[in-house]
Amino acid sequence: MTLLEAVEKARAERRTLSGGRDWGVGLEEAYRIQEALFPGPLKGYKLGLVSEAKQRQMGIAEPIFGRVHPGMLLERVVLEAFVQPRLEPEVAVVLKEDLPPGASVGEAYRAVGGYFLAVDVLDSVWEGYRFTLPEVVADNTSGGGFLLGRRRFSRLPQGSLRAYLNGEKVAEGPVEALGDPGRRLLWLAERVGGLRAGQVVFLGSPAQAVPLARGVLEVWGGGDVLLARVV
Repeated sequence: MTLLEAVEKARAERRTLSGGRDWGVGLEEAYRIQEALFPGPLKGYKLGLVSEAKQRQMGIAEPIFGRVHPGMLLERVVLEAFVQPRLEPEVAVVLKEDLPPGASVGEAYRAVGGYFLAVDVLDSVWEGYRFTLPEVVADNTSGGGFLLGRRRFSRLPQGSLRAYLNGEKVAEGPVEALGDPGRRLLWLAERVGGLRAGQVVFLGSPAQAVPLARGVLEVWGGGDVLLARVV
């Protein structure tokens, strides 16, 4: 069984697989598998492995990305829709202009229509989130669903992102750990052949992913809060 067939079957049967296998697949082929398994139309992209520590752990010198479909943007989270749901508090960018490959940092920032608090509802077919780099990329970089806040920030919120489940803080990290959003967008535009106006890019998380449970989810940052129900 190929990596494509394994991920496709596990997703269809909503079950996990043991990760850590050598499938004879490199990173670029893993992205082609991702595109085949999660085709368009696309609403945007998600970034992963944005910290240097995580990149070193996975033996890579750049982030990775996954694909966001319109149906992945959620109003509430239904746990049964996921295989292994976890959450990460994030910041997302919505573009107001196209961003072609080869653009400048200034053009990247001018393309930004706003910043929003967000949640990446991670999901993975790899048991316990233990996987190789090609395995996680082929599985859409563990992209399952996304929540987007309602308040638009004109610039990247400062301070920390904090996530609470039923009033208990479960994750926290500094926004500055996300890096320079303009340069992140330029890197992504080069990798995917350009970004389009109206697309949303989830910039990654400064906090560790934690298991998701039923109840009320809050993400605080920049003096605002994103609220969602998990059922």
